[in-house]
Amino acid sequence: MTTNFHKYIPENAINLAQSLVELHDINLKIVNQRQTKHGDFRQLTKGKSQITINNNLNQYQFLLTLIHEIAHHVTFKKYGRVQPHGKEWKQQFQHLMLPFLHPSIYPNYMLTPLAHYLKKPKASTDSDVRLSLALKENTAENGKSFVFELPLNSTFVFKDKVYRKGNKRKTRIECLQLATKRMYLFSQNAEVIFKEDQITS
Repeated sequence: MTTNFHKYIPENAINLAQSLVELHDINLKIVNQRQTKHGDFRQLTKGKSQITINNNLNQYQFLLTLIHEIAHHVTFKKYGRVQPHGKEWKQQFQHLMLPFLHPSIYPNYMLTPLAHYLKKPKASTDSDVRLSLALKENTAENGKSFVFELPLNSTFVFKDKVYRKGNKRKTRIECLQLATKRMYLFSQNAEVIFKEDQITS
């Protein structure tokens, strides 16, 4: 049975998304947030398949994740077991997303990075810094900041651990975990809690 997902996606995308879910007989479940993924696809017994999507995504992230996972289903049905995010999946994802690339569904400021991402889609939209930021409507969760916004050498909390922001390395930012003195690479759009009273030189 498919969960009613209409409230999770842009209104103008409902009919098209609903038709895809019905056409492919998708069992869709909306689940609590998972830290490592926005959604997933599983092939079940008797030819059935299931898609799960996190309930904390905004409507634009949710729609993109839904189509991403439906593309896995279509790819499996058409080609069997192939590389999860290989050329077959990319082609299906691009084809399925095309009707949704419209200003009545995605705001104009999202369409350009979304179109750019779809030229060579990757396993996670979070790997595309511009698209990830646009999909978050350029706003971090209440009480948090994006790492790229913080001053150099400022400290912040991420998953109950304290870090110091360092230099940018290509698309990621070096951050030192203070307790262990280990260096980690953070996505520029990682959402963290800024400790304003602690900036070191």
